Amino acid sequence: MNELQINESGELKVKVQTHPVLHAAGVFFSWLFHPLIMIVWISWYLVYVNDLVFLGLDDYDRLKVFLRVMSTSVFLPLITVLLLKGLGFIQSIQLRLQRERIIPLVACITFFFWSYYVSKKLQDPAELQSLLLTLFICSSATLIINNYFKISMHAIAAGGMLCLAILLLYTGRIDIAWPLVFALFAAGITCSSRFIASDHSSFEIVFGFCTGIVIQAVCWWIVH
Repeated sequence: MNELQINESGELKVKVQTHPVLHAAGVFFSWLFHPLIMIVWISWYLVYVNDLVFLGLDDYDRLKVFLRVMSTSVFLPLITVLLLKGLGFIQSIQLRLQRERIIPLVACITFFFWSYYVSKKLQDPAELQSLLLTLFICSSATLIINNYFKISMHAIAAGGMLCLAILLLYTGRIDIAWPLVFALFAAGITCSSRFIASDHSSFEIVFGFCTGIVIQAVCWWIVH
């Protein structure tokens, strides 16, 4: 049975009801591939798995890079959202409403810019710099687009991750194809999960996915 919902603009939307098991799977993968969690996956891969990016860097220095990125790009945004929830500024940490996204996005823009700026000053590999610049520009673009419709941030992250994997393979920064296979799987399962377990329309998901791809490609070009 379908469910009628009224969005923030007062428009009536039809929400297709899915099987409880399928919905639970969609929720699980939505959390597993949450945009902040994707930053952890990608950063971990670049720092610890891909030896061609941080070639010659010892384990201690790799740990410092990883913790630096995690603190500014994951921990601080997460703490901001939790504080906003605790103070009553947002109803849910899932940021279901467009108006609830504004303050967290402004905070993320600040944190992501600082993370990119520090990375650039410390002369991190261009691959990591392009990722951090992508985070900054994607959050800025999301804030602007959020004034018009609720673009899927999960889809933006999935598109950016897939584009980064393609660029790494194309430029010879990875010598095996499994990261691209994983990125394809993660992108497909993430976008499908958001269609199943959220109130996003197919347009919001597809547009977000394409936005992530384009911004990551542009940032790669800028940094390189």
